[in-house]
Amino acid sequence: MRDHLPMPERLFIFDVDGTLTPSRQKMDMEFQKYFMDFCEDNFVYLITGSDREKTLEQVGIDIYYMADRVYNCSGNHVFEQGKEIYRTDWKLPDNAAFFLLDKLHDSSFHRKTGNHIEERPGTVNFSVVGRNCNLEERMMYREWDDHENERRVIAEAFNSKFPDIEALVAGETGIDIFPRGASKGQIWTEIKDHDVHFFGDKMEEGGNDYPLAEKNRHGTNHHVKNWEHTRSILLAYNEYKL
Repeated sequence: MRDHLPMPERLFIFDVDGTLTPSRQKMDMEFQKYFMDFCEDNFVYLITGSDREKTLEQVGIDIYYMADRVYNCSGNHVFEQGKEIYRTDWKLPDNAAFFLLDKLHDSSFHRKTGNHIEERPGTVNFSVVGRNCNLEERMMYREWDDHENERRVIAEAFNSKFPDIEALVAGETGIDIFPRGASKGQIWTEIKDHDVHFFGDKMEEGGNDYPLAEKNRHGTNHHVKNWEHTRSILLAYNEYKL
């Protein structure tokens, strides 16, 4: 983080899964090199539902430390140059966990790999296929869910039953769960005075990028399809300095 410089008017904020990397995979090496240069020339924040360890695996330690701030776990665990500056230790109530286990049992998706309720600082990620799934199983569930909309149905039922907790569709296989108001939108008070350019792949209502995109509706939101889409926008930005 550039402590010796004032925060500029323009601030770039990036989701990770599906925006800078394929979901739960490492960043493309050529794009990684390009993005490191982008971080050198611009003020960059990362915001992801994933924890620190997974984010380091995906973007690499250089980008993780070059970003001016990293909001892990939807902003419930925050780092600057690897130094922890904020953490909340909220835990999912037992009755909410039992609700999710019932939904897991009732799901007609046939492949379940384990680690279905993963606790993270201040959040939980729920996955029917399970966090232990391999790439093939992940793709199977993503295609199945695209047709069945299971995650959206589960999230809506959860939100109806637990008004003090919030569930949002995240990544390709998961649902992020946290206290209501502790979504990615919680960082808005820290960035609202800047020209925010936010990149995310889940900006539709019910997606985990939506709360921040909605608050930034008078700024610039880039609802991207994948990391290649993000790269094309950044290349155009560097070329034309829009």
